[in-house]
Amino acid sequence: MDTSQYLTLFLEESAENIENLNQSMLELEKEPQNIEIVNEIFRYAHTLKGMSATMGFGNISELTHTMENVLDKLRNGSLKVSTELITILFKCIDHLEKMVDGIRSGGSDSLDYSDIKKKLLNILDQKPQESEVSKPKEIELNIYDKNVLKEAKDRLYSAYNISVIIRETCQMKSVRAYMVFNNLSQHGEIVKSDPTAEQIEKDEIGDIVSLIYLTQREESFVKELIESISEIEEVLIEQIDFNSIEQSVKAEVVSSAATQIIQDNKSEAPSNENAAAAPKKLGQSVRVDLDRLDKFMNLVGELVIHRTRLEQISSSNHVTELNETLEQVGRITSDLQDLVMKVRMIPLERIFSRYPRMVRDLSTELNKEINFVIKGQETELDRTVVDELGETMIHMLRNSIDHGIESREERIAAGKNPIGNLTITAYQEGNKGVIKVEDDGRGLNLEKIKAKAASKGINVDGMSDTDVKNLIFMEGLSTSEKVTDVSGRGVGMDVVKTKVASIGGSIEVKTESGKGTSFIVNIPLTLSIIQALLVKVGSESFAISLGFIDTVITVEKSDISYTNGKEVVVYRNEIIPIIRIADKLMLDAESADDGFLVIVKAGDKQVGLMVDSLIGQQEIVIKPLGKSMKNLKEYVGATILGDGHVTLILDVVSIV
Repeated sequence: MDTSQYLTLFLEESAENIENLNQSMLELEKEPQNIEIVNEIFRYAHTLKGMSATMGFGNISELTHTMENVLDKLRNGSLKVSTELITILFKCIDHLEKMVDGIRSGGSDSLDYSDIKKKLLNILDQKPQESEVSKPKEIELNIYDKNVLKEAKDRLYSAYNISVIIRETCQMKSVRAYMVFNNLSQHGEIVKSDPTAEQIEKDEIGDIVSLIYLTQREESFVKELIESISEIEEVLIEQIDFNSIEQSVKAEVVSSAATQIIQDNKSEAPSNENAAAAPKKLGQSVRVDLDRLDKFMNLVGELVIHRTRLEQISSSNHVTELNETLEQVGRITSDLQDLVMKVRMIPLERIFSRYPRMVRDLSTELNKEINFVIKGQETELDRTVVDELGETMIHMLRNSIDHGIESREERIAAGKNPIGNLTITAYQEGNKGVIKVEDDGRGLNLEKIKAKAASKGINVDGMSDTDVKNLIFMEGLSTSEKVTDVSGRGVGMDVVKTKVASIGGSIEVKTESGKGTSFIVNIPLTLSIIQALLVKVGSESFAISLGFIDTVITVEKSDISYTNGKEVVVYRNEIIPIIRIADKLMLDAESADDGFLVIVKAGDKQVGLMVDSLIGQQEIVIKPLGKSMKNLKEYVGATILGDGHVTLILDVVSIV
């Protein structure tokens, strides 16, 4: 069978299953007694095994099969959840992910997995405690099951709780389970089983089959009936006490009656007419190639440019007959733009979902206990922005775990909870997205940062606390005493600032000694079409994103003062440093003594950009710069105005 046409689907669904395995494994570590989570993990692994076997990827199939055997021991209670076991299973998932990545890159699943398989097999070889296998596994019964058992007593039946252990080397466990069901059904009735008959038909089965069985036969007969089937390792059987079942049924009836009384005393329930309202319609979706979405966005961008051009032609030529049509075109273009923006928007959960696993691994490595909380992961940003943020967030989280949060002993000595807190919060604010990474650790040691900077030849005299905090974003600056796998090389936070700036965002640091540190990242919702202010400097025009602009004021020569030899202006009782765009960009135009001051804020820095005049606010389409201009850090891109002229878009973060 030609499976190449299904490869893309296999890769997408494999990635989803691996992500689900990671998430469920984290939940299992928090709730080790929750058998439902184990069953969930088993289903994800089984699905991955089945898909890979169908596609002919035998290594993935074999490794997931070995993983299933371990999970089955968790399901039947012969193996207990531990940190060591979870770590090994995580490593197994990592291997599976690398195998899938190898296939995605055009290779195969031929990654060597002998080491992790050996660790899994060692777990399978561990002999369970006698107390753990001397009794059959208990199956949870609902009120219906218990009533069936109660009636069975009246018919002089015996009820047995049975666990059938199938030999681990058995290649057709579902067939053996079916034979057990068939033999027992000839002499009695199976009330309930784990796995269910449907799961056995789908081959979702491990080494143990547990069931509740009603029969008039003796226990010894039932045991011999099952043991007569080949490849059965052991049969654990125990007679069920009917008296305890009757008491349980009475208790549930009383509880149910009490619940009904409480419900009757509540406000009147909705009428049958309302209850019979039309069922909620389920949403439908299709997978769309990302290149098509990019082309769609580019076409909408071109439409915006030409719409602006038509409006300018109509205005300059006073063609009033076009006004109504242009308004309609403008409305349709805006609606189309909003639609394509929403299509490109994806929730931050796409990148946030991988962080709990990373935090867990790193905190274990550093022997720190951390309570990690994610808020606002449903916040949506443009796909391009989200993709660019992945590495950035990892650096910030690693920085907080390693540098910020103290060891358990340090926290206790400081009178703090021994468990550190690390929180990611995301939300939308106007036309930008905000992501905060906060920890309750030791905070930044400003004196240590100054000393480290001074040792590298940086003049730190007279630096404000804000400037000192921003030194952590310098390349090569690290306050770690030694180099480890986690930190110490002075790379990380400089990457964060560079990456955030590359997508038109800014980062701000807030810290308090002994209380913790917060990193606040402001990023645009989209990187394609933005609202901007067009300004004039000499004969050149530039665009500034409205997301950075606080306000615009007019200034005269008399308004300008000097502090430490630098120009400043006092606005609303705040001293605002002035940056003359003509001087900053080394333009031929002379800097005027007066003009307009565009007050912008990037992170915790606020400055005024001096320009000659204002052209106006306009919706612009961001176009990337060519190879010859890609090293110009003062610009984030260019745009084509309605009159056909190309205007550069200023990178506010780099300028300030």
